[in-house]
Amino acid sequence: MAQRVGLTTGPCLRRVQRLEADGVIRGYRAVIDPVAVGRSFEVLIDLSLEAQDAETVERFEQTMAQAEEVIELRRLFGSRDYFVRVAVADLSAYETFLSGHVMTIPRIKNVTSHFTMKVVKTAR
Repeated sequence: MAQRVGLTTGPCLRRVQRLEADGVIRGYRAVIDPVAVGRSFEVLIDLSLEAQDAETVERFEQTMAQAEEVIELRRLFGSRDYFVRVAVADLSAYETFLSGHVMTIPRIKNVTSHFTMKVVKTAR
């Protein structure tokens, strides 16, 4: 990294450490190949709840956050309440997850599944 930004290693390391201490760099992670772990089938879900009371929202968020298939869960403003990214082995595994997990959560109003044709760009 030092070479890339035109610094010697000492000053570069100190800058990185300062960014870590200041919370700018929040951590490091490994990027796992989804094919290698049997999770290459990714589905994007738009989901709405019947109600927005604290109990319904809390139950939904806790249940979904605990599911290992869920790799991203976002609460939204707008016409849908949630965006969910799911990674499973294949279509059959997704159907099992959807019907056996998602659709068993009380007060789900609408679920729309989007299947990725091609990943054009990813930040990971």
